[in-house]
Amino acid sequence: MGIFDKVLKRSKEGWFSKVATLFEGPTIADTLWDDLEELLISADVGVATASKLIEGVKSRAKSERLSNSDQVYAALKQEMVDILNVSTSTGAKSDSTQPLIVLIVGVNGTGKTLSIAKLGNIYIKKGKKVIIAAADTFRAAAIEQIRILGGRIGADVIYQKSGADPGAVVFDGLEAARARRADVVLIDTAGRLHTKFNLMEEMKKIKRVISRSDPKAPHEVLLVLDATTGQNGLSQAKYFTDAVDVTGIILTKLDGTAKGGIVLAICDQLKIPIVYIGMGEGIDDIAPFNAQAFVEELSS
Repeated sequence: MGIFDKVLKRSKEGWFSKVATLFEGPTIADTLWDDLEELLISADVGVATASKLIEGVKSRAKSERLSNSDQVYAALKQEMVDILNVSTSTGAKSDSTQPLIVLIVGVNGTGKTLSIAKLGNIYIKKGKKVIIAAADTFRAAAIEQIRILGGRIGADVIYQKSGADPGAVVFDGLEAARARRADVVLIDTAGRLHTKFNLMEEMKKIKRVISRSDPKAPHEVLLVLDATTGQNGLSQAKYFTDAVDVTGIILTKLDGTAKGGIVLAICDQLKIPIVYIGMGEGIDDIAPFNAQAFVEELSS
């Protein structure tokens, strides 16, 4: 069983099983490309990415003189891997950065707080000392949740009362990290304010506070995205990317949708790598994203 078996179960049994059926005959049917495009769009791949994927397969089939359906099916899977293999940021994961400052953003309801704890747990298991700055001060529940989760994984949580200035919490977190010789600082942020404009301005303000502490920071800006929001998630991502230069995506709730094609749309349209997949409610239910393993599991 592959690491993505659970999260891709619905997609495998739904749209991708229909895609595989298109290639069951020995030769390519005249209707294949139209049928394939329809299936891809229905799976949240999106029109632009679906067209790019199909044109890539056609081009490969022509240049490599692929004649039977098995060969073309293999070409389709390789094109998918190529789209998913977005270059990751350099230096962001550098072990020499001390402390590594990671800003985590995303709208409420995406699983952002739990994802922070999962990420912190990964670092702690590697022997790193982790500090979490609870800068989502607009929700008292967020502060309490991150305190509980931080306690569970053994991370220090820096927080203030609900309604406090998020920038002040970030400042305190960075000061504490230096004083306690922490290896990693994970910064939670608000996922909802009165308007998108206010929320994005708050993100920019937090980023400025971080940059004053370290001009090269934040070293990572991770966007937590809910796969079940489909194409709407792309709009969210664009807002955050414009505000704080997102370097990677943690994709959650992929097991909750049969439209796993959104993964292709994210990588193609945003050119931001998916770095982790959230796979459940447990603290260990997270895995690094691997394009090859993902496509192999989807097509197995």
